[in-house]
Amino acid sequence: MATVTLGDIRAARERIAGKVERTSIVLSASLSERLGVPVHLKLEHRQTTGSFKLRGASNAVASLDAEEKARGVVAASTGNHGRALAHAAKLERMRAVICMSRLVPQNKLDEIRRLGAEIRIVGNSQDDAQQEVERLVAEEGLVMLPPFDHPAIIAGQGTLGLEMMEQVPDAALVLVQLSGGGLASGVAAAIKGVRPGTKVVGISMARGAAMKASLDAGHPVLVEELPTLADSLGGGIGLDNRLTFAMCRDLLDDVVLLSEDEIAAGIRHGYEQEREIVEGAGAVGIAALLAGKVKAEGPVGVLLSGRNIDMELHRKIVCGEIPSISERAA
Repeated sequence: MATVTLGDIRAARERIAGKVERTSIVLSASLSERLGVPVHLKLEHRQTTGSFKLRGASNAVASLDAEEKARGVVAASTGNHGRALAHAAKLERMRAVICMSRLVPQNKLDEIRRLGAEIRIVGNSQDDAQQEVERLVAEEGLVMLPPFDHPAIIAGQGTLGLEMMEQVPDAALVLVQLSGGGLASGVAAAIKGVRPGTKVVGISMARGAAMKASLDAGHPVLVEELPTLADSLGGGIGLDNRLTFAMCRDLLDDVVLLSEDEIAAGIRHGYEQEREIVEGAGAVGIAALLAGKVKAEGPVGVLLSGRNIDMELHRKIVCGEIPSISERAA
């Protein structure tokens, strides 16, 4: 069975050296006091494009040959992968086309457009956007670099796991965002490869958690994509999933789902206690700890995966307002 190994992840780290930031990790006094064990926050939301996605996109672009680079790249995205791929393609002076659904927030569209990528808005789900990707591959010859189910993408995201284990070598537990599984599978492969005894728990939202539904079913399934504060975690995993479903099934120790109120509490805590601006998906690790849904018996590593939140939405959440589902879907 195809998979991504610790060796692949180490090779990716060499390949993307100088193209991504080695982000800091800090001890959270407030969360450490709350849990009674050290809680370390990995500040990946401070990555160049505002999320971890730059690691996978940079590794995937660097892995292309000259002929593929000349053809250009295309991907479906909930926003952060598109921004990362646009950035990586711009550095190589390549054409990039990003296909997204109507659920992607405007602030993420604006950043992708600013980086020079072409944008296609198609349908109301990641699956709808993926159909446009496949059309462009067939008709225009673009190279598809998907947001998660691709070996170079997974290996690039896995470099985060290597960094976390170097920064907190005695971590007993690591909390990682779970959506399509590119990040979770890569980080888990790195951590389990270096320190098999460390637990890795995937965190997602209750509304439309496709990987959790698939793991429960024992195979990839379709799940309706719904508006959520953790919009970056939306989208399906693909019924023909080749890598991330099996890797998440084999490597994750548990999966935890969060309500919208719990995600909002994570965003607020990140701002008020940690002085960090994080988007909904970026705050789910904090949220899981605050909600008491994860227990730790030793040092904890929590990934803050992204900061690309609409600032008016952030203001409302910090002020105690949680926008209605209909407002977020508008």
